[in-house]
Amino acid sequence: MPAPLLPDSLVLNGRLFRYADLQQYPLDAPADLNGYEAKVLDFCREWLNGALAFELRTSGSTGTPQLIRMRRRQLEASARRTCEYLGLGVGDRELVCLNCETVGGLMMLVRGLEQNMHLTIVEPNANPLVLVEPEAAFDFASFVPLQLRTLLDRGYAPRLNQMKAILVGGATVESTLEKALQQLTVPIYHTYGMTETASHIALRRINGPEASPYYRVLPGIRVAQDERGCLTVRADVTDDQLITTNDRVRLVDEHTFEWLGRADFVINSGGVKVQAEKVEQVLEVALAELGLPNRRAFVAGRADERLGEQVTAFLEGEPLTEAEHQPLQQLLAERLDRYERPRAFVYVPQFQATASGKIDRLTTIRTLAGASQPDKTRES
Repeated sequence: MPAPLLPDSLVLNGRLFRYADLQQYPLDAPADLNGYEAKVLDFCREWLNGALAFELRTSGSTGTPQLIRMRRRQLEASARRTCEYLGLGVGDRELVCLNCETVGGLMMLVRGLEQNMHLTIVEPNANPLVLVEPEAAFDFASFVPLQLRTLLDRGYAPRLNQMKAILVGGATVESTLEKALQQLTVPIYHTYGMTETASHIALRRINGPEASPYYRVLPGIRVAQDERGCLTVRADVTDDQLITTNDRVRLVDEHTFEWLGRADFVINSGGVKVQAEKVEQVLEVALAELGLPNRRAFVAGRADERLGEQVTAFLEGEPLTEAEHQPLQQLLAERLDRYERPRAFVYVPQFQATASGKIDRLTTIRTLAGASQPDKTRES
């Protein structure tokens, strides 16, 4: 069997760009490039010309986005480790449909360029396969949950099953989506990582016989916990520096952990520490069971004179009717301890979002506090 041909070009928004020409970019660049295309090509030029350092912007999920500088060898190590774990390499066809201005999309470019895969790049879209030729087939892709849900809803399961592996990250994979993904036979992995670790350092299999609630740390990554129970990471992808996260975990062993939630999302209610993400998961399942699967929600603490913080559910959109609210309250009462149950429901017309599309809890809450109109709140 002949060896696969090394790619000498990539496809961006349906247009072919040869690597030899990209190394000279922006000389002779097409005049009709849009801003996103120009940024993608500029990164590819730097990488192909051997740049040794790059600036990446953090997501801003829990604070102000910041620029950090990373060495080329960190990005190379991350790309190599992922491709070895997933069995990807020369000649494989990769779809890049994440925002390449974030670490998730940028690392997809690095994996393709480093492993000599055939790169097809499209601008971020809820349905990325609508932007490529109907007969186009891929071996590897990474999606955010919204994209995977859209692809399933539009009947793309057979095309997804042609792939060797799929990554999903950038946000929580809701239980309804995880259940829907069981119809796929292609291995799907939920990622754990951040900009500071050059993308993911651990993967959790979502579907198939190897599905697990636990994240498996990739080979060569060393993890531990600090005094708060938060994950620490040290590896070549961190330039051998210790990275201390705000993610509370339960270490199963030195290679496996269960993610519990963000330390800064712990609500201290009456001296009892409540993990907001646990309540969110129960709330999400209850809403789906009541026929409201598309109601976005999050849980946070609000100041309370008696309790210190009050467990509060924030729901996007118009308030639930009494006929919807009462059964929701009943389900939450059955599934949560009394300190965990939301004591108030705040309805927000539209959540604020980070540049990477995640719900920006802090900005949403601050916006409500500064609004001239009172929020729509239902006390429990």
